[in-house]
Amino acid sequence: MKKAKVFFTNFRTIPTVNNRQSKLDKLLKNAGIETIDFDRKFTAIKMHFGEPGNLSFLRPNYAKTVVDYVKRLGGRPFLTDCNTLYVGRRKNALDHIDAAYENGFSPFSTGCHILIADGLKGNNEKYVKIDQEYVKEAKIGLAIMDADILISLTHFKGHESTGFGGTLKNIGMGSGSRAGKMEMHSSGKPYVKQDLCIGCGKCVQICAWDAPTITNRKSNIDHDKCVGCGRCISVCPVDAIKPEWGQSNDVLNYKMAEYAYAVLKDKPHFHISLVMDVSPNCDCHNENDLPIVPDVGMFASFDPVALDQACVDAVNKQPVYPGSMLSESDQNTQDRFTDTHPDTNWKTCLEHAEKIGIGTRSYDLITVK
Repeated sequence: MKKAKVFFTNFRTIPTVNNRQSKLDKLLKNAGIETIDFDRKFTAIKMHFGEPGNLSFLRPNYAKTVVDYVKRLGGRPFLTDCNTLYVGRRKNALDHIDAAYENGFSPFSTGCHILIADGLKGNNEKYVKIDQEYVKEAKIGLAIMDADILISLTHFKGHESTGFGGTLKNIGMGSGSRAGKMEMHSSGKPYVKQDLCIGCGKCVQICAWDAPTITNRKSNIDHDKCVGCGRCISVCPVDAIKPEWGQSNDVLNYKMAEYAYAVLKDKPHFHISLVMDVSPNCDCHNENDLPIVPDVGMFASFDPVALDQACVDAVNKQPVYPGSMLSESDQNTQDRFTDTHPDTNWKTCLEHAEKIGIGTRSYDLITVK
């Protein structure tokens, strides 16, 4: 496979000449976004709205720049993400949209609507047959699969399970329904925390395989009948049903790459990654730590694998931010993400993504001034 092209611009601006939004606009043009036919096409802009309390998520101004560009090309953009598997402010569509509004994302600030791709309770999904090594049928948020075009707009940062959170994680993990997220995170099946269960029976009503039963006003799940779809997790009103965490980080990365493949395989796509506020952990936290390195700039490419690799390489060239989590690490491999989270191996996701044909880790970096 020949080298991919990754385009880059830094965050430096010149008074009265440009600002970050105009530089992003120029980056998109130079990276070739106009070669996509957007005319009257529904365009999903996949991003992370940030868990309230966390302040390292991308500002809505960047989303507006992308939205405005798509509109100029005749597209019909919407901002989107899927609900979370864990308990938080983004576990259902109503809370999720409230969280997005709280963090500044609205039709007034971004110029388009927000759609939570997997619906009210996280079970509005499409089954995408891919027959890969770890995932045979991915469960993707329906609005993302219904879109004609996908653009990923990613905040590039560290991650406690996958090493870093970049474009492939934004697309793969981020586009999975709640059941899809459970499949990526776990090789097991959900169980009921008896002390939380109120015996309401909603899990019994939603299950097509008669796995949950109510005994003595408490639910129990028969794992011989359960197929691990995760729908019971989405309907439990008190979050008593939990996924069985236990997947290795490497397998998590493999599955995440295969989910990204499911999203991208049949539609035009384009990817943007901003390496700024590089916090050590995911934006799903309701707090954010100091950045581990200084801000770098903005990257764009048609190849999500090359884009992630270029962002990693750029971060690894940066000095360690004094006082950050990384500065306290006793590791010294010069790999900023491995040193921050030694139990992770970010390379496995990119290697697997390259293996299954999403893209290449080889790239030419083209600077846009």
